[in-house]
Amino acid sequence: MNSIAVCFVCFGNICRSLSAETVFRDRVEQAKLADRIIIDSAGTGDWQIGDPPDERAQRAARKRGYDICPRGAAVRFAPRIFLASIC
Repeated sequence: MNSIAVCFVCFGNICRSLSAETVFRDRVEQAKLADRIIIDSAGTGDWQIGDPPDERAQRAARKRGYDICPRGAAVRFAPRIFLASIC
């Protein structure tokens, strides 16, 4: 079975892309498609690599029933790393 890979990307990977990854992952799991879709997120910049999720994003996620903290620290987008996860 072929996998589909989705990577949400924003500037720093501490709020928008991380939030999108979390919500999409939840929806994919609800649809019972987690075994077919590889989900990730990353930032285009390097100034927030290793930083935890933004407090405001954490509060907004919790308010909606999501936890964006398990992902951990921000990472920078690297196509070769993303492509390696699907090959």
